[in-house]
Amino acid sequence: MDLPPPIRIGLLLYPGCMPAGLLSFADLLHAASRRAGRGLFESVYVALEDGPVACAHGMRLPPQERLAAARLDALLVPGFWTEAAAQADAALSDNAALVEAIARLGKDCMVWSYCTGVWLAAAARRLDRQPATITWWLADAARARFPRVDWQVERSCVVNAASATASGVNGYLPIAQAYIERRLSVDAYRDLTRLMVLPRPGSTHAAFQGVNLIGQPGRLMQRLHDAVERLPATEATLARLARELGTSERTLARKVDAATGTPAAAWVRRIKLNQVSERLIHTSAPASSISAELGFSSDAGMRRMFREATGMTTTRYRQAFGRN
Repeated sequence: MDLPPPIRIGLLLYPGCMPAGLLSFADLLHAASRRAGRGLFESVYVALEDGPVACAHGMRLPPQERLAAARLDALLVPGFWTEAAAQADAALSDNAALVEAIARLGKDCMVWSYCTGVWLAAAARRLDRQPATITWWLADAARARFPRVDWQVERSCVVNAASATASGVNGYLPIAQAYIERRLSVDAYRDLTRLMVLPRPGSTHAAFQGVNLIGQPGRLMQRLHDAVERLPATEATLARLARELGTSERTLARKVDAATGTPAAAWVRRIKLNQVSERLIHTSAPASSISAELGFSSDAGMRRMFREATGMTTTRYRQAFGRN
């Protein structure tokens, strides 16, 4: 049987970029190929021009190929050092030719980006009309600067057919996870994380501990989590979710209860409220807007459920945990 060819991924170097994530990403892909016993991924460092690139922290790295000439299945865009939205806009001016080159990539080349690198991918129009996320403190500026993007900043990672985005300087990790699990397996990725001693996610409000995609036990629970986040709250019923996952309501309810010790309907509600929590923390959007965007039937109903889950009003919760 013919094996599928490796996914060829360009690791983008540009002036001022933070290269540590690219190096770690390449190591993860190499480890995944070794775990599989065959070439699943091929990574190549690319840049706009030939010659060493002056990256952040005084590092100079040589590209292996020019971006325009490289035959790529995907391009990974790392972040750059910045502390304000105005500086991010300045980076667009400094890298105008690079943004244009990313925009010219063929439609069959996926664009993956993380941290402030998402700013470049959005400027290149590679995220238009797609769900995407970005580092939390750029959330409001991103909504204003790139209104064509369906920003879902409460999520730490969003993977689409043509793009992937992740927040934070370690955003390369969930992107690597998504594609390693697709090409290899969930268990294989877990083996790699144990082998390479990757960090655990940070703590969160007690009401939402364990309510994250990366922490779900098994593929069904991960698919359920993803489906609940995608659907409006009013449509995230057990009947609809069972159809989405190709199973029966009874089987789904039984498996959710076994995995979480929580009734399925309550678990689904907790996932949606976790989205509310993340938006309260990471954005300045009014709670009423968050309720409408996430598809709750009423603002009052969302607030009531949130207070029952956390013991706090949305206003008090934002004051206690908000990062704006």
